[in-house]
Amino acid sequence: MLNDKKIACVIPARLGSTRFPKKVLAPLKGKPLIQWVWEAANQIPFFDEVTFAIDAEETAACIRSFGGKYHFTSELCPSGTDRLVELMDKIDADIYVNWQGDEPFIHQKMIQDLLQTSGEDASDVWTLKKKITSLESQLSPHIAKVVTDAQGYALYFSRATIPYYRDFTHENDKIYFKHVGIYAYSRAGLAKIAQFAPCLLEEAEKLEQLRFLYHGLKVRVHETEHEVLGIDLPEHLVAAELLWL
Repeated sequence: MLNDKKIACVIPARLGSTRFPKKVLAPLKGKPLIQWVWEAANQIPFFDEVTFAIDAEETAACIRSFGGKYHFTSELCPSGTDRLVELMDKIDADIYVNWQGDEPFIHQKMIQDLLQTSGEDASDVWTLKKKITSLESQLSPHIAKVVTDAQGYALYFSRATIPYYRDFTHENDKIYFKHVGIYAYSRAGLAKIAQFAPCLLEEAEKLEQLRFLYHGLKVRVHETEHEVLGIDLPEHLVAAELLWL
């Protein structure tokens, strides 16, 4: 419970990742990747429930081995958000946190950053951004960027480098933010998302959050100082081995 809101953390863990098959079961320092996420999520004192949203018995067997909880969702779900939508009738909460099963480095301070205004604003969705400090990250299409308005609401997300500085010549004058891929949804916001079909922008950029903006949802983006390392490719797992605690 936080700000008198009941909070459920749902961890989508799709087995059939195309770029890194079965990555959620890949070992990291002797434990399956999803076990690290489960243990981290259970350290958050204001989560009223933590559970996985999965699509395969192999994943279920792994979760049972370390005492986790799970719900089955459709193999056809195109995103983690769609898995949360499927579970709304099974999990009663005011706010649903979507903590991806390939994000073992998220921690309590980041969740506090994420939910800092959840008791006072009327957002449909909350998420995070972090200032980009390297040219490589600015240019990488694997890193989603975000621009926000004066109140911190998202204007656009893109794999392209945004904003485009037409007249700036000094790199130090340019400010970019990467999108940190953890979300929280109000129950009303998640119910709205359940009614939305994918849109052209989402399909073009392969960023599900563009569906939210396309349909007019209010997406509040809070800044965090903390870095994350999502495991998208096998080499990311190698980097995680080197960085882990």
